[in-house]
Amino acid sequence: MNNVYTHGHHESVLRSHTWRTAENSAGYLLPHLRPGMSVLDIGSGPGTITADLAALVEPGRTTALEANEAALDLTRATISSRKSANMDFLVGDVHQLDIKDDSYDVVHAHQVLQHVADPVQALREMRRVCKPGGLVAARDSDYRAFAWYPQLPELDEWMTLYQQLARANRGEPDAGRRLLSWAQAAGFDQVEATGSNWTFANQEDRDWWGGMWADRVLQSDLARQARDSGVPQEDLQRISDAWRDWAAAPDGWISILHGEILATG
Repeated sequence: MNNVYTHGHHESVLRSHTWRTAENSAGYLLPHLRPGMSVLDIGSGPGTITADLAALVEPGRTTALEANEAALDLTRATISSRKSANMDFLVGDVHQLDIKDDSYDVVHAHQVLQHVADPVQALREMRRVCKPGGLVAARDSDYRAFAWYPQLPELDEWMTLYQQLARANRGEPDAGRRLLSWAQAAGFDQVEATGSNWTFANQEDRDWWGGMWADRVLQSDLARQARDSGVPQEDLQRISDAWRDWAAAPDGWISILHGEILATG
């Protein structure tokens, strides 16, 4: 199946992706990792989480998987800079992995299932390539559950626009709340479902998060898709300005909810 990654890989997108670590984005998984395990990291992106996972399971082998070579090159660059050993790199489609059954102890995906056309089929494939007794781990944000203050109307417009664009690409932006049901539909016998959040409330964090989205709605693939769908540039500029206004507000606060699953069987 063809998947369209709504955000693309503009600098404004990678600015947030390279901030992610195993600690701030896969904390629910970390207690279960041991040296010598094999890990498949699906949708590895710039590879910051991948590199952390690889370090935790060495001398076990870690495989980074991305949808195309250009995206995989982002992972390679990070892995190379950290001199991580025991790494493999693979291009593939999570709906139909070119990997043998029962290949990995851990199959991990962070912010992936919200972007794929058939998340249940993706989880079936993740289950197939996971060893008996192994773990399938997934974490996805839930856009509709984001909460922020001040309640700027342009940020409500941003939410509506993002929902429309993501669904036009056959994605599910409110994936976090659906992970448990998707895992059950994929045939997992045991699923532990949890949730966690990122919160940005001090000036430095607001400048980073608000500035990132202010740029993203004007310059990324998301912005191009919005313009192609008929959204006027002036509307995108208003939304961008609102993100900067939010960042400048001394009482500005935002919480980004995520759903998480650890699935076996």
